[in-house]
Amino acid sequence: MPGGKTAVEWLASVAPDPGSCLREWARNPLGVALLPAGKAWDVLIVPSRLGCPTLDVLTRVLDRPGPVLADFGDARTGFFVPPGTAARWLGTGVRTAGPGTWIVVPYPGRLSSGGIRWLVPPDGSGTLSDPALLELAMHEAAAGLAADGTDEAGR
Repeated sequence: MPGGKTAVEWLASVAPDPGSCLREWARNPLGVALLPAGKAWDVLIVPSRLGCPTLDVLTRVLDRPGPVLADFGDARTGFFVPPGTAARWLGTGVRTAGPGTWIVVPYPGRLSSGGIRWLVPPDGSGTLSDPALLELAMHEAAAGLAADGTDEAGR
C-alpha cells in the first residue's frame, strides 16, 4: 500500500500516545494493547454463535469486510464499524464500544498469546464494516440459526 498507513500505524493512531502503544505491543507478552474506541472506529460485539455466521454472510457479499476480532475463548465477535455507530445502534444482544470505551487489540499480523485474535485483520486502509450491511448480515445469520432450531446463544 504505497504511501498509505500500515495496519499497525492505523490502529496505533487512535492511542493517546501512538509511540507508547507501539512499545506496549512490543513489550506485552500477550501481544495486546488497550485502544480507545470512538475515534477511527466503534466496535459492535455479538455472541460468536451469531458473529461467526454473520462474518460468513459478509464474506460472501464483500471482497473484504472491516476488521473483526474474536475474544478470549471465542465467546464474542467484534466488528469494527464507523465512529458514531455505537451511539445509534439499536439491537438486542449487541454490545457496543464507542467514545469513552477501550478495547483489547492484538498486534496485527502476529499471533496473540492473549486469546484475543483477528478473524479479519485490519489492512491499514481504514476499511470498516458498513453498519446497514452488517445488520442485514446479522438478520440472515439469525434466520439461519432459527432454521437450525437454535438461538444466537446456541440453545
